[in-house]
Amino acid sequence: MKAPGTLPISGQTMTTTATRRWWKRRDGSDDADDLVPMDTQEQEELVGSLEQKQAHHSRRWRRVFAGFLLGYAAFLVYSSFHHAWSPWELRYHAYFMEDLPSPMVIFADWIASLGCLFAVKGLLPALDSSKKWMWYSLYVGIAVSVFWTYYLLKLPRIRWDVVWLPLGPLIASALSLYVDHTLVKSMQDISTLRSYMYNFKSL
Repeated sequence: MKAPGTLPISGQTMTTTATRRWWKRRDGSDDADDLVPMDTQEQEELVGSLEQKQAHHSRRWRRVFAGFLLGYAAFLVYSSFHHAWSPWELRYHAYFMEDLPSPMVIFADWIASLGCLFAVKGLLPALDSSKKWMWYSLYVGIAVSVFWTYYLLKLPRIRWDVVWLPLGPLIASALSLYVDHTLVKSMQDISTLRSYMYNFKSL
């Protein structure tokens, strides 16, 4: 049976440390029997503080991962321009010289970079955040992965130093979905915490 004024989270057992956050000392003593539940205003302030911290952390981590994705997209764009200027000079492209026409390599790099940009658009709230863009990124990543895997298997022997060509865009899109899911789940937990708040009336 839950004590009045406490805030349970989705029926899960709260740890001793977490539980103490919803109680305060009546007069600053160390007596466990002297604990009293927080009133509504104090609960509101605590939950509001958690929401602000989570929103701050969410923005920060979204920007960090979006920055990584932008860096990877920029590398792919550079790779495509370098190949257009000096075909087959890059070793990870030269492996496919006998099996792929040069424009296909450029096209594959551009598509992979587009998939990364989709993931960035999905991660950043300032850019109309939507999970659908991350799913678009995943579909693009799968297509690029199938493309490069097909030609990788056609080589006389598998070149392990270029496995990032099929796996890079796929991992980037999957990682963006994971980051988004984790951050949204954390905010949902705090929303659940708020939904359980109710007024405590002193008797």
